Amino acid sequence: MEVYLVGGAVRDEQLGLPVKERDWCVVGSTPEELRAAQYRQVGKDFPVFLHPETGEEYALARSERKTAPGYHGFSFCTSPDVTIEEDLGRRDLTVNAMARDSNGTLIDPFNGLADIQARVLRHVSVAFQEDPVRILRTAKFAARFAALGFTVAADTMQLMSQMVTGGEVNALIPDRVWKETEAALAGPDPRVFFEVLRDCGALAIVYPEINALFGVPQPPKWHPEIDCGLHTLMVIEQAAKLSDSVDVRFAALAHDLGKATTSRHLLPSHHGHEQRSVKIIRAMAKRLPIPVACRELAVVVADLHGHCHRALELRPATVLKVLERTDAFRRPERFEKFLLACEADARGRTGFEDKPYPQADYFKGALIAANTVTAREVMAEGADGPEISTALRARRVDAIADYRESVA
Repeated sequence: MEVYLVGGAVRDEQLGLPVKERDWCVVGSTPEELRAAQYRQVGKDFPVFLHPETGEEYALARSERKTAPGYHGFSFCTSPDVTIEEDLGRRDLTVNAMARDSNGTLIDPFNGLADIQARVLRHVSVAFQEDPVRILRTAKFAARFAALGFTVAADTMQLMSQMVTGGEVNALIPDRVWKETEAALAGPDPRVFFEVLRDCGALAIVYPEINALFGVPQPPKWHPEIDCGLHTLMVIEQAAKLSDSVDVRFAALAHDLGKATTSRHLLPSHHGHEQRSVKIIRAMAKRLPIPVACRELAVVVADLHGHCHRALELRPATVLKVLERTDAFRRPERFEKFLLACEADARGRTGFEDKPYPQADYFKGALIAANTVTAREVMAEGADGPEISTALRARRVDAIADYRESVA
């Protein structure tokens, strides 16, 4: 039995990055031998085991054969005769197809180290085209390593385009689409994930709502970049600078989806796009397993980002309505995320990237002012029953009006 460190740990070592988790490949063994050594088996599709002390994953070396379309359409062979080179040969990208043996020797049959040095993401073999998830993973790695100068090899991009044309991408399951999207949104440069998907044609299949934004114009007075799709990419880029939250970044991505459905005769105006965006987000959440918190923030941002941008022009009563509709009094942390997504939207425009966003501070101050009024105080003044809510709102409007005058 031989054990090899494989995959991302080896790649990140070569990049000089911290290794967050280690995966191991076991050659020349069987499930019975590992179970006898107190390894705990997990996974249904193929034998993966957890080390009895470290809890790290140990997988038996395997080869695979395509048997049907889609992510699950494979049969696996985990015979003790499978070599480390054969196991590495079934992996997606050359940078992920390296191993290190117990002596520290690098096993690199597909020149992954050379591609790391050249900053290229390249497929290991044409078997890449058998698994559509590899398109998502390639886009994810392109986003993760964009700051290091990595790009997708031209022949790999061509192969991905052929997979889209051949219909393989249509077999992607929603769970896996969201899993890879969520990982990309949590990474340092999520914009690149969507750019790569669009460049190979996959965006139109996995996120048709986002793809439909490209080519749709906006008024150049407010959007010098004009194109709604480009604006969306710029907003997600700004959101990544402002917050690590996947919720904020997804809200930034989805805030303008309704603009793709604007009637042509109304362009470049997009009156009423907010509510259309809300409907599209909710439809997306039925198709994909988007977490509730993520979906809810996206809906609120889509609905109310215009109000946030006009914060300094709103009447105190309207400011209060925004605070209430965003649930700012009960969920101030989410309200902070709402403001960050709105700021990303404001900055995600050509020439506005470094502009201040005083609207966020104004709304924060308005919330503080409104919070100085409590239901207990209103009740102490004699309000009862339905009068409490009415009196509380009136007092909060007055408090916001006083705050507005104080900062005018």
